[in-house]
Amino acid sequence: MDVKDLQDKKVLVVGAGISGVGAVQALCHIGARPVLFDANAALDPEKIWQKFAPGVTAEMAFGELPKTLEEETTLVVLSPGVPTDTAFVNGFRERNVPIWGEIELAYRIGKGRVIGITGTNGKTTTTSLVGEIMAAHCGTVDVVGNIGNPYTVTALNTTEQSVTVAEISSFQLETIEKFTPQVSAILNITPDHLNRHHTMENYAAAKEAVARNQTAEQVCVLNYENEYTRDFGEKRCPARVVWFSSARRLADGFYLDGEEICRAADGETTRLMNIHDMNLVGICNVENVMAAIAITQAMGVPTETILSVVRQFKAVEHRIEFVATKRGVDYYNDSKGTNPDAAIQGIRAMDRPTVLIGGGYDKQSEYDEWIEAFDGKVKCLVLIGQTREKIADCARKHGVQNIVLADSFEEAFAICVSEAKSGDAVLLSPACASWGMFPNYEVRGKLFKELVNRLEDAE
Repeated sequence: MDVKDLQDKKVLVVGAGISGVGAVQALCHIGARPVLFDANAALDPEKIWQKFAPGVTAEMAFGELPKTLEEETTLVVLSPGVPTDTAFVNGFRERNVPIWGEIELAYRIGKGRVIGITGTNGKTTTTSLVGEIMAAHCGTVDVVGNIGNPYTVTALNTTEQSVTVAEISSFQLETIEKFTPQVSAILNITPDHLNRHHTMENYAAAKEAVARNQTAEQVCVLNYENEYTRDFGEKRCPARVVWFSSARRLADGFYLDGEEICRAADGETTRLMNIHDMNLVGICNVENVMAAIAITQAMGVPTETILSVVRQFKAVEHRIEFVATKRGVDYYNDSKGTNPDAAIQGIRAMDRPTVLIGGGYDKQSEYDEWIEAFDGKVKCLVLIGQTREKIADCARKHGVQNIVLADSFEEAFAICVSEAKSGDAVLLSPACASWGMFPNYEVRGKLFKELVNRLEDAE
């Protein structure tokens, strides 16, 4: 099925969030007859209408999908938050109704060159940096996807000269068919979202799908130090692989040699930059920078342009983001550390005694490696949310004794302020999703920053 076949056809868009709203607008533009459906019967149709651009028309159904609409559906467009293995979705699959996601729909509509970036951690930083580098090289660039900007909204305005940089989650990759980036990247694959994917094999397969349709003339940037991405690159990747490594010299690829980022190619090594010339901190960000350099060089951007942007680039909000120094204590917002591996990078970036806020929604993660990464730096572990007891038990098993359980985020922050002394750091890096206490990690991070900035008034 192609988008031209959707003219005057009913397309069911499942999920009334920003992804679903973007899909409805795109479908309306190409002449389809979108139906917006959400299982939440309490949604207010008037509030949903306010999200649409003028001129958009669509049917809506909330709570339970009428049988007539179900039978008339030509295509289903799933929002990423909707699991693909539910009875509802399987019913359409059994009737051979195509199931796309927003990424697939936008790709079918859009034009120009596309970069697709995925990975358990580092996606947002790398995508943002790649977007800035590409913009410095070729002007207007659309940065879309899991980063918060629906791809369907920008796809309508793309031309053959357009460049789209897409941050793509495993949820979004479950529903692609023809999506083919000119350059793809898998930054790393570590345990996450196992409540959705059930096994690491399923999760890794979803990530690998970003390169599924690429050819040998296209490029996939992969982390040599991650067992999953290395296995994929050595055995299954259809594209030309460009490696990066933070732990060893490579005969071909980008690597960290002491404090220097280097590139090896055609038997020659070029030293590109010293890591202290960038504003980002932590080995995780060195890896993100190497990936961004590899991606943009593959897109034809001159090295001078790339390095100039890297030197000026600052951390994205909520990812090991320095907030302020208050009473001699440095405060860091790493609210985007929503799984143990991401939170490991957060604590590794700290170089002083640290009071750490952890805990949140339980994604069935294990916390041993995160606790082991504390390496004596965590002087007090303050825990919140659904996982606080589980993490506390794990921390005690690994010898962490100064653990405080808090009933609210505000209480946790107050404990941090009382525990931290001049010269220490306070780090919000929860190793868990925010759900249950906050609608998303952004709201959690913004509250943390608000509380930090209020401290000045209390001095």
